[in-house]
Amino acid sequence: MSDPLHHECGVAAIRLLKPLAYFADKYGSPDWAFNKLFLLMEKQHNRGQDGAGIGCIKLGMPLGEPYVFRARDATSSALANIFSTQQRSLRHMRERGEIGWSDAESYKKNFNFGGEILMGHLRYGTSGLFDEGSCHPYLRRTNWETRTLMLLGNFNMTNAPQLNRSLIERGQHPIFGTDTQTVLEEIGFYLDEAHTDIYRELRDTMPGRDIPREISKRLDLYDIIGKASQAWDGGFCILGGVGNGDFFCLRDPHGIRPCHYIITDEYIAIASERVPLMSVMEVESEQVHELPRANMIVVKSDGKISIREYTKPLEPTPCSFEAIYFSRGNDPIIYRERKALGAELTEKIVASIEGDISKAAVTYIPNTAEVSYYGLLEGLRSYRRERITADMIAALREGRLTEEMIEEQVLRRWPRAEKIVHKDIKLRTFITQETNRGQMVSQVYDLTYGAIAEDEVLVAIDDSIVRGTTLKTSLLRLLGRAKPRKIVIASSAPQIRYPDCYGIDMSELGKFIAFQAAISLLKKRGMYDYITSIYEECKHQLTLPPEERGNPVKKIYAPFTDDEITNEVSRLVTPDNATCPVQVIYQTLEGLHRSIEGPCGDWYFSGNYPTPGGYTTVNAAFINWFDGRDGRSYSLPV
Repeated sequence: MSDPLHHECGVAAIRLLKPLAYFADKYGSPDWAFNKLFLLMEKQHNRGQDGAGIGCIKLGMPLGEPYVFRARDATSSALANIFSTQQRSLRHMRERGEIGWSDAESYKKNFNFGGEILMGHLRYGTSGLFDEGSCHPYLRRTNWETRTLMLLGNFNMTNAPQLNRSLIERGQHPIFGTDTQTVLEEIGFYLDEAHTDIYRELRDTMPGRDIPREISKRLDLYDIIGKASQAWDGGFCILGGVGNGDFFCLRDPHGIRPCHYIITDEYIAIASERVPLMSVMEVESEQVHELPRANMIVVKSDGKISIREYTKPLEPTPCSFEAIYFSRGNDPIIYRERKALGAELTEKIVASIEGDISKAAVTYIPNTAEVSYYGLLEGLRSYRRERITADMIAALREGRLTEEMIEEQVLRRWPRAEKIVHKDIKLRTFITQETNRGQMVSQVYDLTYGAIAEDEVLVAIDDSIVRGTTLKTSLLRLLGRAKPRKIVIASSAPQIRYPDCYGIDMSELGKFIAFQAAISLLKKRGMYDYITSIYEECKHQLTLPPEERGNPVKKIYAPFTDDEITNEVSRLVTPDNATCPVQVIYQTLEGLHRSIEGPCGDWYFSGNYPTPGGYTTVNAAFINWFDGRDGRSYSLPV
């Protein structure tokens, strides 16, 4: 993606089902799970740029000894910092003889993360501050194991203000900052209620020291989470653990945010993406399962595993940007989907080069568009085979088929693939922190010189076009230096017209180039009063109950065809003093649905949101744009 798009977080967890001594004997060291957690997080480092955190819950610790631990870091090298610090601490304790190299007992006692439940989080913040205190996991400590709660997740709750208000009305004093705190307190409230009910039932009939064990047996996390989640509006994959050793992982009712798991007789492992589990745990794809929407995994402290619904499943709308951009492309399903997205562009690309494949060079914008690029090449080759086959059959029938014609058709008219654009990864890492971005962004990419002839069309595929800023200020200027006859920029995603609110940091409507194009066309046609009427309608929408709200912003695009908006985008992104014409091509919504295997959440393109919070966000986003306010279209204060 040429425009940097920060996005949702990544999660990972390992819950051991056998004692640490088992892993010390089998794998030579009790830190097997700790090392696996690091690898699961490292393999998902494409998710989250603001920080990282890990948590641990130790089972069966003696009274008086701690059993819950966490480490968090909000620096640019958060993941490396956390694990190197813990590894260094572990090494020093081994050198001092405090922990035996293969001694599970001393490892568990002395190493903070020597426990049976390990959880990790890679953060990109969609609410709160960008500091260590906002990094997951969040922790709710008490003197009761069965009330102590640790939580982390990949989510954004669109109705955090309303959730906070309900806490206040209940009599609590929430600290506004992140929706994670809100979710933690909501689960904690129902956990406290369940704990208290059981305690009151037992306190007069059972010795106090025996009560925690019985409470632990009776805690029903499905009931607790089911009650806590009733008012949640958002996409989420949430992991957590109770101090007694109960572990849980749940997915939202629409399946917006991804979640995958493996269960063996040794462990249960969880990650946002499928491939990290396959690679790190060394299993085949058939052993990795997707957690169904509205379902929750619960592992009780005694190791009993259950997976079932904690709430009613709703229409499945998994985030299509997982296929387009976020997930690693080596997932077998993601790989096929991205190739299909590229192939879907074939007809439009052929039209843009006037059917003359011999005078076109095809490339991609690094790095996530690479797989779509392979799909486009296959599509162009299929098109070529069909045309050449038809021409040669006709020539054969008419007696015109010659060796020269065969050579021309077969050998000289293949779609030509070139590596034109290169990315400086180290520089990109620096720029994503927004430091001197305006001055430095043009140097993120570099060019292969001399690969394009002046009479050729240069076709470059990108996975999506969000703001178009990098296209105009950097990429198109760079590609123009190759001196092609024409530049075609093809997006494997449709026009991004509406904000996201389910974990992708893409809520400022006015920054979308497709929206800018529609507004530009409306102004050209003297329809500013039309824009004002939509503004008033959006304000009215926010006075309605959330479940009755709609999306008047669709009317911004209604007067125009997709091609008209695309042509205006082409004009807007063309740099001043461009050396050649620029044409932008977008995926169709129908092409997207044909490419995605299974259900497809497409609200950023269609404006059809799966939850009321989506419609709240899109109305707020338009109001903010009209009023000239920057910032996310959802907020936390009550």
